[in-house]
Amino acid sequence: MSDEHNHEPRPEPAFPTEHEHEPEPRTDPGSHALSEPHGAPEDAARDADAPVAPQPSGRQRLVAGLWPPRASRAQLTVAVLLFVLGLGLAIQVNTTSNNGGPLRGARQEDLVRILTEVDNRTQRLEDEKRGLETQRSQLQSSSDQAAEALKQTRQKEQQLGILAGTVAAEGPGITLTITDPNGGVQADSLLDTLQELRAAGAEAIQINQVRVVADTYFADTTGGVLIDGRQVSAPYVFKVIGNPQDLEPALNIPGGVVQTLQKEQATAEVVRSQKIVVDALRPLKQPDYARSSSR
Repeated sequence: MSDEHNHEPRPEPAFPTEHEHEPEPRTDPGSHALSEPHGAPEDAARDADAPVAPQPSGRQRLVAGLWPPRASRAQLTVAVLLFVLGLGLAIQVNTTSNNGGPLRGARQEDLVRILTEVDNRTQRLEDEKRGLETQRSQLQSSSDQAAEALKQTRQKEQQLGILAGTVAAEGPGITLTITDPNGGVQADSLLDTLQELRAAGAEAIQINQVRVVADTYFADTTGGVLIDGRQVSAPYVFKVIGNPQDLEPALNIPGGVVQTLQKEQATAEVVRSQKIVVDALRPLKQPDYARSSSR
């Protein structure tokens, strides 16, 4: 018989062989097969079990960005200048607050009296304004304007004579007596007193036997004070014509004349009167160069 009758087909095995159990890896041409490194599953498990580091908060990142400071020279210079400017402003505000003046700690009744004095000054200015307006109206409406003008001129002459100290004056006012046993009162204290009285509306003033006018001056000497070149010694007596209700409070305001004299160990006594006579006169001087203008 021929060989093809002698060969019988072999039966297929029921279970795959050891070589047939795992298929061979398929690779594309030109590529390399990747294999897992040894121990990779164990490393991944350890990484999963390891604690995760906490992320910094926004405040921590801000602090880390600001500290330690990183400033340039220009920034440091600007910072120093701003510090000096702020310090100067603070000192100025503090000084202004501390030097608020004697009225800062004044009592309510003192403040009311000062306000009343200011109102009285305003009232005097209003009265003077109305008087001038009345004179103008009289001149414009008078049938005999020449006679009316002469009358007002004589009245004005009397007023100017009082201001210039060439005529005597009388009226209500006060007498201020300054006693200075220790010789602490100087020319500047008397000048301050005079200025305070003028501001309160004094119209005529006499110190001892010297008539006070617009160009009166004071100077210190060994024996007292010179007023317009005349020696004057304590006690200093001021005869002042004006409204007593305005003059006396002006001297007694907090930090005013009376308190200043007390610091110099001097005393000031104020007496009101309805008739004060100012009779010290000054000679009438003719100007050397000034002449009345026709314009």
